[in-house]
Amino acid sequence: MNNTKKPKEWGSISSDYYLKKRILDITYKICRAILLFGLCFLILQPLLDKLSISFMGTNDLYDGTVISIPRSFTLDNFKLTATLMNFWTALFQTFAIVLSSALLQISACTLAGYGFARFKFPLKNFWFMCVMLIIVVPPQTIMSSLYLNFRFFDVFGIFRLFAGSPINLLNSVMGLLLLSATGMGLKSGLYIFMLRQYFRGMPKELEEAAWVDGCGKFKTFIRIMLPDAMPILTSCFLFSFVWQWTDSFYSTLFLSNFRMLSRGIGGLAERYAQWYAQSHIAGAGHGVSNYAPVAQTQMMIATGMLMCLAPLILLYLVAQKAFVESLSQTGIKM
Repeated sequence: MNNTKKPKEWGSISSDYYLKKRILDITYKICRAILLFGLCFLILQPLLDKLSISFMGTNDLYDGTVISIPRSFTLDNFKLTATLMNFWTALFQTFAIVLSSALLQISACTLAGYGFARFKFPLKNFWFMCVMLIIVVPPQTIMSSLYLNFRFFDVFGIFRLFAGSPINLLNSVMGLLLLSATGMGLKSGLYIFMLRQYFRGMPKELEEAAWVDGCGKFKTFIRIMLPDAMPILTSCFLFSFVWQWTDSFYSTLFLSNFRMLSRGIGGLAERYAQWYAQSHIAGAGHGVSNYAPVAQTQMMIATGMLMCLAPLILLYLVAQKAFVESLSQTGIKM
């Protein structure tokens, strides 16, 4: 009797291999889905919590059985927060200032990035190192220098000569716009770097063909290079708009006379405490705390943050397609 085992057929071996591969592929997709769901939940969970709290009434806030879905749905928190922040005035002023600053900043950074990518000039590497230094050094480090420079603003003594004294650009939108127009605004170093990398990846034959056809360098930049650079310009503009929208450093330094949404959220707790004292404590007599409850104060702050982020979310929904396309094309070019 022959006891030797017969080898498996090739069809059986092949089916076992594909079965194992199929199981590993399904396991990988399940693990990937769980990981992506967990990351998305970690990102969205704080926003969802604030959204839930903002629609709660006071009774729901102190009710332990109410977790995420309000039992008594109300819009009073939004109405009160809009009144305390003077929301519509702050929204209009913030939008006007941030839009002007972002346009000036991207214009200056585009010229600087194109210059670093295409032209040779003395100490080019040194100046580009200074651009990298802008990215590394936080603006809080040079706060005292910025304050003194714009508090006693002068250009080679010209203003002192004709006006008798330097100009005070603090508490003025001109200081912020001047920083943006000279490529020294918030995150300008990052935009210059991104634009430089993009322009370096564009073929020089495009410019050479334009020069042969009679275009000068500036006309070539405007008519040939800028239209092709719209993806990276879209990305940089959206980044600039969003970062300046939520910035509190420059708005505190230059825009203290304006109603900005970022500064409005910073003082919302104090204004709510004053409103609470006037509306609740005035007729309560002695022995009542002069401070608003912490839970209600946090509820107002969460509502204010949602109202501040709502225009940005709307902007993203409108520009989502262009933004995603710009990022993908930018990655290919770079």
